[in-house]
Amino acid sequence: MNPLVIGRCFFAIAVAASGLQQLLLADFVRLVPRLPAWVPWPAFLACAVGAGLMVAGAAIGTGWRTRPAALFLGALLLASFFLQRVPEIMANPSMGFVWTNPCKVLALWAGTIVLAGARSSAFPAGSPPTGQMERALFSPGPGFLGIFLLVGGVQHFVYADFVQTLVPAWIPPSPRFWTGLTGAALIAGGAGLLVRPTVRWAALMSGLMIFLWVLLLHLPRAFAQPHNAGETSAVFEALALSGVAFLVAGGAAGPCDTK
Repeated sequence: MNPLVIGRCFFAIAVAASGLQQLLLADFVRLVPRLPAWVPWPAFLACAVGAGLMVAGAAIGTGWRTRPAALFLGALLLASFFLQRVPEIMANPSMGFVWTNPCKVLALWAGTIVLAGARSSAFPAGSPPTGQMERALFSPGPGFLGIFLLVGGVQHFVYADFVQTLVPAWIPPSPRFWTGLTGAALIAGGAGLLVRPTVRWAALMSGLMIFLWVLLLHLPRAFAQPHNAGETSAVFEALALSGVAFLVAGGAAGPCDTK
């Protein structure tokens, strides 16, 4: 199956599910961070944005009006980056998470622009994106995803004591081992995404790795804590990031159908 199809499905499910969660909770979840306390009508805005996410996810998943939906999501993510994440960096630049989150937002944004740049006709595997607009929309995708993976990989080592608490204890040989291995894999994937000849394989392997985290890490944590909205939203966020990686892999082979 074309990685673009897998990526589109993963991304669409994650976006629509995040929107549904916002509607049910009348509050913002990870994909769109909570607004500052001074913003009026937080519950109404959370529901309105949640409805928009559900519509956008459905549009992307069905291939109906994908480009407008992707551009809407991209604008939402950029607004979050500049209005929420950049001020967080400026307020506390020494904290690692304030750098991870902006990079994550830009990685998700990269997925929206790959979707927006995909075309209706299929291209042979390995062919480059054709058309000026398609090339322009695809070109930032690998870079932003690669930077996010590099930052995440480095932080696996910087915050190893915390990261290993997230690794299921039943997976041999030890949480510490997997913390180091996945950190190295993230760095390798990020570096591969920054080098044109290895973009496709780096994106494919990174997408598969993150999807395995969804199955082995995020879903069990969400089922174990069903009333913890953060754990549930983490499932959707990781699925969206896996989708972005597959979208980048498919775009590296040549844009295809996302009408």
